[in-house]
Amino acid sequence: VQLQASGGGLVQPGNSLRLSCAVAGRTLSTFTITWFRQGPGKEREFVAAVRQSGSTHYRDSMKGRLTVSRDNAKNTVYLQMNSLRPEDTAVYYCAAAHSRLIVSSLRNEDYYDYWGQGTQVTVSS
Repeated sequence: VQLQASGGGLVQPGNSLRLSCAVAGRTLSTFTITWFRQGPGKEREFVAAVRQSGSTHYRDSMKGRLTVSRDNAKNTVYLQMNSLRPEDTAVYYCAAAHSRLIVSSLRNEDYYDYWGQGTQVTVSS
């Protein structure tokens, strides 16, 4: 199984980006797919997830600015990020878990089986 994250770039504050996570080697719907990010000098943190059931979950501080969606036909998960702020600058990673994780476990990196390589998002004027 391979995950390929893409869509990052340099954007001005207030603008939007859509990140993609393409999954190869296994049907997307068998995974929980989660986005994490790691900002400069910070630990990696949970951003958003879509579970096998299709339910979505978001980082509390970013709710209202994020939409995570899944296209099973394309085996791809998207993360739409709006109203971006300088503090959103980070490398964004997607990760896949075979297990049907409960909500409280989504943030635990130990439960994930596969990781993408990360895509850099820089929010700056």
